[in-house]
Amino acid sequence: MENIVLIVHLILALSLIGVVLLQRSEGGGLGMGGGGGGAMSSRAAATALGKVTWGLAILFILTSITLTILAAQNSAGNSVIDRLGTGGTTEETGSETGTPSGEGLLPPPSSDEPLTPPRAE
Repeated sequence: MENIVLIVHLILALSLIGVVLLQRSEGGGLGMGGGGGGAMSSRAAATALGKVTWGLAILFILTSITLTILAAQNSAGNSVIDRLGTGGTTEETGSETGTPSGEGLLPPPSSDEPLTPPRAE
């Protein structure tokens, strides 16, 4: 189900990009001319491309919300940390569950000796 919604979402995104690029630029956003009919009038012209753009935008938002709900349902009760553990004992984790023990995350202990660069041999 999630794959179908994702494919529809991608098709809607590409279609929305195409329809927006097909529309006539009125230049009002950049402070350019473009005539006084479009952006300055009290009622904008409702063209077919404008209606298609609104329809695609509404469908795009609906599929976005649907994908968010599906992702939340699939990850209920799980954490990102839970998904990191693959099982088996490793040197870094120190346990069989794969969760970090915290020893490798701490900085090295400080000492009174000055820091020296590594020797290039």
